Amino acid sequence: MTASVKLVTSTKPVVNRFRSGLEVRVADQLEVHGLPVVYETDKINFTYPARNARYTPDFKVCNGDRTFYVETKGIFSVGDRQKHLLIKEQCPDIEIRFVFSRSKSKLYKGSPTSYADWCEKHGFLYADKLIPTDWLSPGGQSPQM
Repeated sequence: MTASVKLVTSTKPVVNRFRSGLEVRVADQLEVHGLPVVYETDKINFTYPARNARYTPDFKVCNGDRTFYVETKGIFSVGDRQKHLLIKEQCPDIEIRFVFSRSKSKLYKGSPTSYADWCEKHGFLYADKLIPTDWLSPGGQSPQM
């Protein structure tokens, strides 16, 4: 199956449609930087083992000729981690970055691996609390990678 992004033509403003306080803070940050808040508009098709699946990223960040997705996470479950590895493998041209409530949180109780460690191991950019301002600048990257 070829990976694809289904573009949604609706650009209606999002009002009270965020699912967490972290998403609200990231949306506010995008607005402060003069960027449009494009929330859960695109669908990324990918294949879960033995079934087709669809993932809706939290935010699409379009800044000049650069586009990437931001997924906000308080809890980064094993299902989420598996899903993002499959998407990265099947959709290599789509960049997903994470904003965690706390990237030092461990994957599970007693784990030596934090969310940040997992991202670094698998080549995902990540941040805590808000999108780093250098991600919002043309050509910007993350200081963690």
